[in-house]
Amino acid sequence: MVEPGHAALSIVRQCELLDISRSAYYYRPREVSNDDLACMRIMDEVFMKRPFFGARRLRDELRDQGFTIGREHTATLMRRIGIEAIYPKKRLSLANKENRTYPYLLRGLTIDRPDQVWCSDITYIRLRHGYAYLVAVMDWYSRYVLSWELSMSLESDFCVAALENALRISTPEIFNSDQGSQYSSSAFTDVLKGAEIRISMDGRGRAFDNIMIERLWRTVKYEEVYLTDYPQLFTARDRLDAYFGFYNEERRHSSLDEQTPSAAYWAGRSRMNRAG
Repeated sequence: MVEPGHAALSIVRQCELLDISRSAYYYRPREVSNDDLACMRIMDEVFMKRPFFGARRLRDELRDQGFTIGREHTATLMRRIGIEAIYPKKRLSLANKENRTYPYLLRGLTIDRPDQVWCSDITYIRLRHGYAYLVAVMDWYSRYVLSWELSMSLESDFCVAALENALRISTPEIFNSDQGSQYSSSAFTDVLKGAEIRISMDGRGRAFDNIMIERLWRTVKYEEVYLTDYPQLFTARDRLDAYFGFYNEERRHSSLDEQTPSAAYWAGRSRMNRAG
């Protein structure tokens, strides 16, 4: 583990060697009561099924399961895990008015090849004594998860790291995300601009502009997260690493003619290379 007083290696270098971010090293567990954690877990599961539920209806669900909770506290917990009614997507990446946003480029676009469009989003991952945030970068055409990162904070560095890791595999024509501060930050958009990638951002209030990544989150939650008790961040990282390996290499999709995302992605790239 990281040793603050190590004579030869700095904190930064130790984090690099252990493949953890500095934000994860400096993170200290938030003071969240066991009741609140239990409520948040239930809310997350209910919201994945019924994303139109607001604070009032989630409060009622919690009361039905034996929790004494009011609407205001329910709303507070919703903000903490980044869910909001009205839109059927989690709004973990909130907009920053000082950052530039970009138009949505996918309306009416036929997506028929790998690396034409990549997409990304952030979701909440529950731990036994807290919570973390998961970001993924996915190829829209094949559903292939090119990279992912887990973080204890919502700072943009883990999103930038996921993007840079994905770009080691290939480069898309268009990158689509929401208008959240992580994606509209100069740290993130400068990487896209440097690679000459066109930037696309969901329209505000448009629930299905980034629908492919939303479907990924539903799959990840029901096939892995809700079935597992993660005692700590490192356990979650190991389990998710195994799951994404399964998702890419073994899980077949009917929409891909029963191919796996990996097979669809690399076969599509091979066809493109042969076509010139």
